[in-house]
Amino acid sequence: MRNEKITPLYERLSRDDELQGESNSISNQKQMLEDFARRNGLPNPMHFTDDGISGTRFDRPGFLAMMEEVEAGRVEAIVIKDYCAIIGLNQKDLENQGILA
Repeated sequence: MRNEKITPLYERLSRDDELQGESNSISNQKQMLEDFARRNGLPNPMHFTDDGISGTRFDRPGFLAMMEEVEAGRVEAIVIKDYCAIIGLNQKDLENQGILA
């Protein structure tokens, strides 16, 4: 694999969506994030998804895989629909941690 940066597109299930399998919420998030990455020229978009897992848990497979990429220095930017997709914190909590929300 080349040393090119990726742009993680992180999706997590909306609590309001109760469909089985990959939900419409996830599908809608994927489309919105892809459109955003394309419009903003973000390189090599790659999806990381946690469907049906609470944002208060840190052991989400998609989140952990994305964080491995961050720690390896392979990430240009992370794109999410809502800051609460990452963790059950509010905007001020994230900004206090140095995360632009």
